[in-house]
Amino acid sequence: MESFIQDDWKPKYEDDNIIALTKEKASITLEPGGQFELSGAPLVTIHETCREINNHLHFVKSVEEKMNIGFLGVGFLPIEKLDVVPHVPKKRYSEIMRPYMKKLGGLGLDMMHRSCTVQANFDYISELDMKKKIMVSAALQPIVTGLFANSPFLEGQLNGFQSYRGYVWTKTDNDRTGILRSMVGENFSFEEYVDYALKVPVYSIIRNGNYINCLDYNFEDLMNNKSHEIKAEEITLDDWTDHLSTIFTEVRLKTYIEMRGADAGSYRSLCALPAFWAGILYCSDSLEESISIIKEWNFEEIISFRNSVFKNGLNAKLKDRNGWEIAEQFLKISSKGLESRSNLNTVGENETIHIDYLYEMVHKKETSALRLINLYKGKWNNDVKQIYSSESF
Repeated sequence: MESFIQDDWKPKYEDDNIIALTKEKASITLEPGGQFELSGAPLVTIHETCREINNHLHFVKSVEEKMNIGFLGVGFLPIEKLDVVPHVPKKRYSEIMRPYMKKLGGLGLDMMHRSCTVQANFDYISELDMKKKIMVSAALQPIVTGLFANSPFLEGQLNGFQSYRGYVWTKTDNDRTGILRSMVGENFSFEEYVDYALKVPVYSIIRNGNYINCLDYNFEDLMNNKSHEIKAEEITLDDWTDHLSTIFTEVRLKTYIEMRGADAGSYRSLCALPAFWAGILYCSDSLEESISIIKEWNFEEIISFRNSVFKNGLNAKLKDRNGWEIAEQFLKISSKGLESRSNLNTVGENETIHIDYLYEMVHKKETSALRLINLYKGKWNNDVKQIYSSESF
């Protein structure tokens, strides 16, 4: 992080620890187990997003070589056990989240320290626009989980999943994870999401840099003066914003829509994810065509499909169709949307070039997870350590 500071990134401190960096409208943070996260700036085209990712990875590579370290784009730490993963010294993690995850049981600590995702964020222009985009995003999240599945290893062995990261999230914290039933419906609204968020337990309220544990209360309790430490009249909009950032549904609503269903992956996958969604969400014809398809799916079918995708990838079935067929259908819809945007790069190519990676995958019927499984059983001779030389950036 000090190397990034030399490249004009501005540090944010918590006591003596650097916990974040900012530059223009982008930021870099360390997640609980040291996962290195770039939160990119709001950009107009996928070409710009891909260029930003490329520049970031280029700089990261220069730091890697100086420090003799490497970065791996996978959804779950493939070899190391939980107890050997170093803890990033950030108060929110050490004082609130780690104790709470221990109390809940399940796999919350694994989620925090050994999983890694890649996300893409999209804006909306009205409540109706938001509703349509949320409805499609929630229904299609399992398809994206299947397309970007990339976590088949656990502690040096195959784990029986294509997206073990996705499965881990189902064993983390049911109050704030998963796909909301209301998001799949046609009547979703800002008010409905607020009503949901008010009922979610509050991790903490931050005062003077200190984290006050509020897990015995939901946000509605705090507003109704049920806490002895936090007075209702002292609650601020920043407290509400912080609370919304602790909701980890697979589609998260803020002043933008956040897609959270994909495993971290290779450079090409990092560009493909925002491209896939932009083609669907940013073209009205593509969005309406998508709505007409997902309207035929009910919530229970979507959840059942999602649970099967974690293990079986796109071989999972929704109604009478497998995930490969559905993925190809929506890739075609996305392609039409990207073509209609007519955003060209310097050599005259439109944004569809960024989902060629996904077309190749669907054509071969081989996700990144399946490719890694085949390498493990074949060329790697059951040695997961080969992943570091094979897959690192």
